[in-house]
Amino acid sequence: MTKQPPAPVLGTRALNRATLDRQLLLRRSSRSAKEAVAHLVGLQAQNVKPPYYALAARLDGFAPEQLSGLMADRDVVRIVTLRSTIHTHTAADALTLRPLVQPARTRELTAFRKGLAGVDLDRLAALARDLVEAEPRTMAGLREALRAEWPDADPQSLAVAARCTLPLVQVTPRGLWGRSGQVALTTAEHWLGRPVESASALDATGASDATDATDATDATVLRYLAAFGPASVKDMQTWAGLTRLRDAFERLRPRLLTFRDEGGVELFDLPDAPRPDPATPAPPRFLPEFDNLLLSHADRTRVVPPELRGRAWQGNQAYRTLLVDGFLAGVWKLTEDALVIETFGQGEEERERSLAAERDAILAEGERMLATLHPGASYDIRFGTVLPRIGR
Repeated sequence: MTKQPPAPVLGTRALNRATLDRQLLLRRSSRSAKEAVAHLVGLQAQNVKPPYYALAARLDGFAPEQLSGLMADRDVVRIVTLRSTIHTHTAADALTLRPLVQPARTRELTAFRKGLAGVDLDRLAALARDLVEAEPRTMAGLREALRAEWPDADPQSLAVAARCTLPLVQVTPRGLWGRSGQVALTTAEHWLGRPVESASALDATGASDATDATDATDATVLRYLAAFGPASVKDMQTWAGLTRLRDAFERLRPRLLTFRDEGGVELFDLPDAPRPDPATPAPPRFLPEFDNLLLSHADRTRVVPPELRGRAWQGNQAYRTLLVDGFLAGVWKLTEDALVIETFGQGEEERERSLAAERDAILAEGERMLATLHPGASYDIRFGTVLPRIGR
């Protein structure tokens, strides 16, 4: 047997530039908002505004009305999918990705078993479907309606069970730019007028179980690599919130290229996917909290320098982040009258030199972001420094 040559090694900057390119962050894309949402396999949307900031950083000529219009027309929706968190997806992806991640939603119910003692989950799902398809319901309204049927069960557990067993979308005006509204839920099928995929891509144990399910899983692997690669099996599992995806990568291995990172971890990639020169310039970018760029790999050092690990978070809340030269370099916020940019100080000398050299570019990018999302508003731009945490 001929010995295979060792897989090429991709350094941190090579992985950074490849991922930025696919995330539409190395240069702004001319894609439409809908095309971008599809290419990125959704936008993290725990809060209402992040998808708008995410697209403003990535698209040329983006205006918030573009995404708002898609949502009002039901071309995109807000639904719990990847990592059991709310994402903005195209209608097509909402109907296909939710079955893919259903095993993770089912596992969530184990934490609520005590509150669901004696509850027939199939009956609960059928009743909850009837309720939310009759009229969109808030979680509180759904909770109270289900409590009438199961008075001895924990009300919160009943509502969570409905959310975990049904593909519930948040109806508008929730999610529209410049509008407000409570979270009201109905089923994806009812809102979109189409059924979800009949077979989940993985069965309850996480193992492949049918030809169409296998095809759906493999297609999602390819889409993940197109948006986040090169990547390892664990990287995709982190992105999806699933386990046991190794078989899908092995099925696809003949169609993929393989690399190693500097730690020896095997990485997979599409043969024709962009892998730019590591020296390619990467302009500053302002990203929203919970942007998928920072959440979709088991090893985040391709974007987050090791010395800044955990600095984009406080507790379970994420800061809005600033990229400089493609890497996490600071955080930002909008106050009533200012864009406040705080860079991480007293760190690696090379990073501090890069921040100083990029100050004008950071300022220009901040002005562009404000003009895109807050036209006509008057904001100062202020710089500050985030000091190292005590004890780190």
